Amino acid sequence: MSFVTCEVEGAVALVTIDRPKALNALNPEVLADLKAAFESIDQDVVRCVVLTGAGEKSFVAGADIGSMSTMTKAEGEEFGKLGNDIFLMVESFPLPVIAAVNGFALGGGNELAMSCDIRICSENAMFGQPEVGLGITPGFGGTQRLARIVGPGMAKQLVYSALNIDAAEALRIGLVNAVYPAEELMPAAMKLAGRIAKNAPIAVRNCKKAINEGISLPIEQAVEVEEKLFGDCFETHDQVEGMACFLSREKPKPKAVFTNN
Repeated sequence: MSFVTCEVEGAVALVTIDRPKALNALNPEVLADLKAAFESIDQDVVRCVVLTGAGEKSFVAGADIGSMSTMTKAEGEEFGKLGNDIFLMVESFPLPVIAAVNGFALGGGNELAMSCDIRICSENAMFGQPEVGLGITPGFGGTQRLARIVGPGMAKQLVYSALNIDAAEALRIGLVNAVYPAEELMPAAMKLAGRIAKNAPIAVRNCKKAINEGISLPIEQAVEVEEKLFGDCFETHDQVEGMACFLSREKPKPKAVFTNN
């Protein structure tokens, strides 16, 4: 992988888009490396993923305009499908994914951050969907995820105006969960990831699946999804050990390696 690195610290994988001279802009090669990085994660060891961009200026400044400028209609649609397929993979990845947004998260960068479960950012972060100013629509899920996260009215305002917003405004509208000074961003992201990683892995995975699958369903169907995933937790090591230790007031003894039992 030339443009994406993946390091494992304990039970946390740190995935970094490493193209700082281009502000970590996305092109087909970067997207392919991102896919390969997630595929390389050992889900028997890792329990949470932190995704960030190299350097202090940019998480991902967007899709590479140079590579898009000469695309035909068919090539544009194909590029959109490539990005959407990979971002859907991130969104549905069994492990929780935290976006640590340092600097620009514009266009495809904002879309990538939105495909993560949790977004935290530095005070210098900037978010936006500037595509209409370039004569195109958001192509990697921006029109869909933004409306689901901040509501249709605010999403339409941001997309139609191509307005960029700062970290404080992103926090106000619910696009991010927290804002930190730049030097505190990665320690905060790793601390949160570590806290998540300490919890029962089957339960955490099932919670992610329940939220993702249930969010677009009528409540009657959504709670059925939850019921099934709730039931799946029973008779697992984590459930038996966790409840027994709660009743006896002892600390649970987690399994060294994750298994689905």
